Amino acid sequence: MLRVAVVGSGPSGVYAAQALVEQDRVPDVRVHVLDRLPCPYGLVRYGVAPDHEKIKSLQNSLRAVLEHERITFLGNVEVGGDGIPSERLAELYQAVVYCVGAATDRGLAVPGEDLPGSCSATEFVSWYSAHPDAAANSFALQARSVVVIGVGNVAVDVARILARSAEELRPTDVPHGALGALAGSRVREVHMAGRRGPSQARFTTKELRELGALPRARVVVDEAELALDPAYVDPSPRSAPALSSPPNAPPLTAAARRNVEVLRGWAAAGPTGAGAEGDPLRTIHLRFFLRPVELLERDGRVAGVRFARTVPDGSGGVRDAGTYEDIDAQLVLRAVGYRGLPLPGLPFDPARGTVPHLAGRVLRDGVPSPGEYVAGWIKRGPTGVIGSNRSCAKETVTSLLDDATLLAGRPSAPDPVAALRAGGLRPVEWDGWLSIERAEAALGLSLGRGPVKIPDWAGLLSAADGGDRAGP
Repeated sequence: MLRVAVVGSGPSGVYAAQALVEQDRVPDVRVHVLDRLPCPYGLVRYGVAPDHEKIKSLQNSLRAVLEHERITFLGNVEVGGDGIPSERLAELYQAVVYCVGAATDRGLAVPGEDLPGSCSATEFVSWYSAHPDAAANSFALQARSVVVIGVGNVAVDVARILARSAEELRPTDVPHGALGALAGSRVREVHMAGRRGPSQARFTTKELRELGALPRARVVVDEAELALDPAYVDPSPRSAPALSSPPNAPPLTAAARRNVEVLRGWAAAGPTGAGAEGDPLRTIHLRFFLRPVELLERDGRVAGVRFARTVPDGSGGVRDAGTYEDIDAQLVLRAVGYRGLPLPGLPFDPARGTVPHLAGRVLRDGVPSPGEYVAGWIKRGPTGVIGSNRSCAKETVTSLLDDATLLAGRPSAPDPVAALRAGGLRPVEWDGWLSIERAEAALGLSLGRGPVKIPDWAGLLSAADGGDRAGP
């Protein structure tokens, strides 16, 4: 028997566990999937937007893996910090695969970034996703104008949720408190801004088109601003490489070309979207060639963003044009990427925000560390889509299986769960998670809704124990 701990129950962790039990090279591999939270699924539960039901349904596939007879889910188990040290974990299991993701966001490094009213998109997403680390009253949404800095899918998600009405979100699992705040939202203008042109935006075409389908919102683009991007003028496959790139640069990707074509259509039609007719509740402004240089202050809070206007530099990037534009905002959300954090007891590359590795084997001073592996964002950085984690996890598991003979000679605890409990931890096993699911269904029923997430630690742990502490 080979005992393996997988730290993290998001897609990368579940895919690693699946690869370990569905192979035939090493018999009888037993996997414990540990998570700091009492709930599984990682960013699928706490990062995918509540109105993206198809993507959230991936939980069903992850569930099937975690219910495998040789996989045990152990929530409410923190590794490092106040939990179990990584050194102790290595004594309990013959191998440990760390799949902890990228736990923080990238900053802007501009004056005023720390003003009240300036937040990361990660905080906002955690709030409307009921992450138990998020304060229930984090966002009162009294702002009339919001600036979202970034042009990736997270930025689009945030803009879309801000532009939706509470009634549109009522059928989802948005927590009761957040739904109430969204119902009382005073937001009327949402400005999404990127420093480069539309051909270099990172959002997918599907997400972009969803903005144009919002029933109570309209989308506004500035054709003159879009036209600064040579690829906007002619997005055909034979034409401009992305954003004034060098002559030998590759042509536009199909995804970038589709994005540009959607924006061209919106520019030709004028203010667009399902909510463009009549009196739209909110307006989404898609802006490009704007680089944030300062967050402006009034009465001790954020009052706007000063942007330097940029233009293509002819080498695939942008340069400042020498002019500035201020956009009023009482709430600023930055969505410019994620970043990994050091794991106590593991080596860390601060420049990349990842753990040094060779094909998933953790490297200490350039040498593979026996029994320690990584997969997911902490291995490769915050890149790719959910499906990218499958091949990433497979590479790591292949390395682990190659090392199986060495690993089999390492000691392990006969009962790691008992050892965790003896160390003062209170693991939430699969039955506890099922109790949380039942409590969330009951909570939703009491509110006249479908299942509604429990947003706090006390409520989740009480529900896991079979208690009724699961109020809205």
